[in-house]
Amino acid sequence: MKVLALLTIGVATLTLPQAALTAPAAERASFPPPGRSVAEVVSPTWSSGRDRDAADESGQLVRLLGVRRGMAVADIGAGSGYHTVRLSPVVGPSGRVYAQDITPAYLDDLRRETARRGLKNVDFVLGRPDDPGLPPNSVDRAILVHMYHEVAQPYALLWRLIEALKPGAKVGVLDLDRRPDRHGTPPALLRCEFEAVGYRQTGFTELKGGIGYLAVFEAPKPAARPHPAQIRACR
Repeated sequence: MKVLALLTIGVATLTLPQAALTAPAAERASFPPPGRSVAEVVSPTWSSGRDRDAADESGQLVRLLGVRRGMAVADIGAGSGYHTVRLSPVVGPSGRVYAQDITPAYLDDLRRETARRGLKNVDFVLGRPDDPGLPPNSVDRAILVHMYHEVAQPYALLWRLIEALKPGAKVGVLDLDRRPDRHGTPPALLRCEFEAVGYRQTGFTELKGGIGYLAVFEAPKPAARPHPAQIRACR
């Protein structure tokens, strides 16, 4: 998956909450499967860093999402950490970046890279396809960059992500306007899947440099989420 407070404790590694690990199988099964194809995870990086730097991909995300010093940003599907290492200095010593992925080897490589760069405000989160595994009420901004089409259980993931978001948080999805089996997500399908879980789309921008679009969403309060059995898959 590819596809975001400098403390004396240094770099921490987070694990899934025990409650998530012991969630009843019936609850996990109550979410609908996606009504569309799911792309295979083939690499920890989407494209060369040089191409992405030339398009100022990270800079565009920071400006459009209003990422500021002191914020906590979740880089969901961090992969090689292209955005993690660029967001770390943006949020600064009082901020935090959660580098999240479901592939342990990607996180191990990224842990070594952040140590090499001396980045102390990065936490590493091993999630599941149906649960980002982020701490409750911890995230100001969440990004899913060139990886949403690889999410095998989008409704469960988005439903559980809500618990990790602070009031007023924003979720940004950067993807290409193409079919999921071609490693993209049509904007209308993306909006439908988010709205099915109670999110509201607040922005949409075609990014410069031919790197795709950025769709921005706000989440409902946890108590306002639909029951998993009420969610209907989009097609």
